[in-house]
Amino acid sequence: MQQDILINWSPQETRVAVVEHGSVQELHVERTLERGMVGNVYLGKVVRVLPGMQSTFIDIGLERAAFLHVADLANGFVGHKAAEPDAKVVPVVPIERQVFEGQALMVQVIKDPIGTKGARLSAQISIAGRLLVFLPQDDHVGVSQKIPLTQREDLRKRLQTLVGDAATGGGGGFILRTNGEDATDTELAEDIAYLRKAWARIKSASVRLPSTSLLHQDLNLLQRVLRDLVGEQTQTIRLDSREQFDMLQAFGKEFMPAAVEKLQHYKGERPIFDLFSIDEEVAKALGRRVELKSGGYLIVDQTEALTTVDVNTGAFVGARNFDDTIFKTNLEATQAIARQLRLRNLGGIVIVDFIDMVREDHRDTVLAEFRKQLGRDRVKTTAGGFSALGLVEMTRKRTRESLAHMLCEPCVVCSGKGTVKTARSVTYDILREILREARQFNPREFRIVASPKVIELFLDEESQHLAGLSDFIGKPISLQSEGAMGQEQYDIVLL
Repeated sequence: MQQDILINWSPQETRVAVVEHGSVQELHVERTLERGMVGNVYLGKVVRVLPGMQSTFIDIGLERAAFLHVADLANGFVGHKAAEPDAKVVPVVPIERQVFEGQALMVQVIKDPIGTKGARLSAQISIAGRLLVFLPQDDHVGVSQKIPLTQREDLRKRLQTLVGDAATGGGGGFILRTNGEDATDTELAEDIAYLRKAWARIKSASVRLPSTSLLHQDLNLLQRVLRDLVGEQTQTIRLDSREQFDMLQAFGKEFMPAAVEKLQHYKGERPIFDLFSIDEEVAKALGRRVELKSGGYLIVDQTEALTTVDVNTGAFVGARNFDDTIFKTNLEATQAIARQLRLRNLGGIVIVDFIDMVREDHRDTVLAEFRKQLGRDRVKTTAGGFSALGLVEMTRKRTRESLAHMLCEPCVVCSGKGTVKTARSVTYDILREILREARQFNPREFRIVASPKVIELFLDEESQHLAGLSDFIGKPISLQSEGAMGQEQYDIVLL
């Protein structure tokens, strides 16, 4: 699948779009004031140990304390999560015997703060290079599980030789990344040397700086494009800033020379994101409804706990019979759902409600195609089969905020509910509140301050009820329209 990468840079924000066959598949956004912290290494301070949860809260200088589980302590395991499944494991020592309040601890952010949750930490430091991941507290040499099994052992032995070579020796473990599969010994040796230098700088800073200090910052989004997004399928990387182009080119020549050949400075008069109507795609990705080419559509709802995707036939009636119509809609939906997950960066639990299919071969075909489309995702995904209720449950690894959480905030009028009370419901709330206030206070007059639609209703259809209440409590009730108020908002002023 050939792809182009478009980069729109401004001092306040960097936006990266991955385009395949003219269609936006991924959007990455990094704001200067809100840059993510995954990969950053801090000298943290233990502020609370929770033996019952086998976890601890650590201050790394953020608004909320970060969270560290015992499984992520450096001496909790021999081996590393990214290594092969047969890596040796030893029993975990209880957390209360490993850390104490006030202790300084080197930690790395593995998940950004999301919503009300603090950052997730690990004391198992890993530093990613272009070809390798360095595990300074480990001695294991492994190979990415994405590399074919038949090649892993030969690559592991080759890497073991390089790591143990006197010219590059110095301890620590390494894992060969997928894009290092065809690297030369010279390239691997250079990456090993770079990663060990980075670790030496981190160790030096850890003894010089006070607790809660940042010891190492991961690459910015522009640099991560070259490290993580560029592959053999990438045709061009177009960047619309000359200054950033020069900086990225210099960075690439040192660490990723193959990617530099694809780097281009975009000089066109049209904004670079207009080339593929990317801003329009982003606007669509923030909505609930996603149209399918056949006339069907998806409804995507994101909640705190999970994301639901509902598939509907809509106006599609093109097949010979109803079963075929449902089958073709579901089949088309598999590609659209996989794309929306990537584009919106939806993570966690996802429940997909395909249209019910009677034929088992149709269900098997749709499920196989869905898993095939998910397989193109660079983020880890798992998908189960159809449940008894006809739902497909899946998960997608979540390491940062979704696109909607990054670009949007809850509506100040509906507080994120998506609906508001009708104007008539609000008028009845106001009448009940005035009656309640009249029993407790004895003002000269009550004044209702509310939205224009509510006030209009009081002046028209609800005027009789308002007059009746005024007679009942023996006090005048005046009205004041306030255009800045939402429909559910109101004030009752005692005069």
